Amino acid sequence: MPSAIEQAVRRLEAALQGLEMAVQQRLSESNGAEGSAAEVELLAADRARLAESLDQSQARAVKLENLNRDVSKRIGQAIETIRAVLQSDNERQS
Repeated sequence: MPSAIEQAVRRLEAALQGLEMAVQQRLSESNGAEGSAAEVELLAADRARLAESLDQSQARAVKLENLNRDVSKRIGQAIETIRAVLQSDNERQS
């Protein structure tokens, strides 16, 4: 039969093992939380970068739409001018 001292040593060893496991688990959770916080920061930075890129793309799309309208208007005017010249030329030949 183990002596009282041996039993106390076993209980102390078991308590120390439990404490070590709890500390390791806490460190793992802490590292996981730090990793998660870092990942959240990276995601926030990516989101900001993507939002800026989207804003730039939208501004460019608006600019291109305006240019497209201007070019279409100028082409329409050129077509009308050509038609008028052709009609005037046809009328003179007739």
